[in-house]
Amino acid sequence: MSTDPGTYTYSDDVLRDRIIMITGASDGIGKALALEVARLGAQVILHGRNSAKLEEVYDEVDAIDGAVRPSIAVLDLASANAENYTTLATSLEDEFGRLDGLVHNASILGERFAIDQYDAVVWQKVMHVNVTAAFALTQVTLPLLKKSEDASIIFTSSGVGRTGKAFWGAYAVSKFATEGLSEVLADEHRHSALRVNCINPGATRTNMRLAAYPAEDRSVLKTADEILAPYIYLLSAASKNVTGESFDAQ
Repeated sequence: MSTDPGTYTYSDDVLRDRIIMITGASDGIGKALALEVARLGAQVILHGRNSAKLEEVYDEVDAIDGAVRPSIAVLDLASANAENYTTLATSLEDEFGRLDGLVHNASILGERFAIDQYDAVVWQKVMHVNVTAAFALTQVTLPLLKKSEDASIIFTSSGVGRTGKAFWGAYAVSKFATEGLSEVLADEHRHSALRVNCINPGATRTNMRLAAYPAEDRSVLKTADEILAPYIYLLSAASKNVTGESFDAQ
C-alpha cells in the first residue's frame, strides 16, 4: 500500500467509523470527495449553502451500498455570523460528539483583474469566504476535533497561493493566507493528535476552473474523482504525525 500522497492506495474501509465534514460538498471536488469518503466507511457531513443541491448529494451518498447515512449542514459562508457558527458547532457536538476530519474545500474565485482595477467589495468577499470563514469554522470546531484520537484538518491551497501570478487578485492572496493559516494552526498543535495540512488540487475539471479558463480544453484535465488520493491519505491514519505540509494533488 503506497503512502505517497499522490499515489496513495487504500482499502475500502480505510475511513470506517470516522466523522468527516466537507465544506462546499454540493459540487466539484467537494462532492466527489464526499462520495468517496462515504464509500470508505466514514460518516460524512455535507456542508454547502444550497440545500437543494446538498439533498441531491445526500441521496447519492445514501444510495452507496453500506454507506452511513450522511448529515447536511447548510451555512452560507458569505453571510454567516458568529451565532450561526456557534449554532452549527453545537449541533455537531449534540449529534456526533466529535470530528475526525474537517476539509475546507469551499472557496470562491472572485475577479480576474489587475490590482489597480479590482473591485474592493469583491476583494473583501473573496477574502472573507476563502480565509475568514475557514478560520471561523475551524475555531468553533476545534473542541470537537480535539476529542478525536486522530484528527485531520485539510485546507485547500492553489499554485497561485505559493507564487503570485498577475490578474489572480484576491483569490491568489486568499490562498497565500490559507497556507499561512494552515502553518500557524499546525505549529500550535504540533504536540497534539491534531494534524493540519494543505492540498493544491491543481488543474481539475471543475466549474471554478471553467470560470478561470473558459477557453481551455477541458478534456485534458483530470476529473475531481481522479485527484482524491492525497485527501484520503491525509484523512486516514496513514498520515499520522504528518502536519504543517502542503501537498500537490497532481
